[in-house]
Amino acid sequence: MSDPSRAGASPWFREDPDGFLCTDLEGDLLEDAARAIAAACQRMNDSGREVLVFCDARRTGTVPSSSRKALADGLRHVRFGAVAIFGASFSVRVVSTLAMKSVQILTRQSYPVEFFDTEAEARAWLLAQRDAIRAQRRPVA
Repeated sequence: MSDPSRAGASPWFREDPDGFLCTDLEGDLLEDAARAIAAACQRMNDSGREVLVFCDARRTGTVPSSSRKALADGLRHVRFGAVAIFGASFSVRVVSTLAMKSVQILTRQSYPVEFFDTEAEARAWLLAQRDAIRAQRRPVA
């Protein structure tokens, strides 16, 4: 998922073949980047697909309060399926947990969020979450 040609604190996100919105943040999450990530989640939500986020946090820096507010505001109407975060430091785990809890309170929805040490563990868990969500949506014959 990494792109060694990127420099500075800019976000990178894409949708992968498994249908996950993959984020890889190098450095601090600036407010413009937070808004761009929220907009990508909103577009996926608006398309009717489950919003499954796969986050590489190995190089993530700080998340200033203005960025947390931008995320909370931008994600207010997004219905998440699940979020898997791998490689996060202790401080990133704490801030991420607080930010996601605030979004869950604002949206009045709960969704699973898990932290993992490795990309493989995170992907396996998120695939299982995706399959469970899709199984629940299938009409019963």
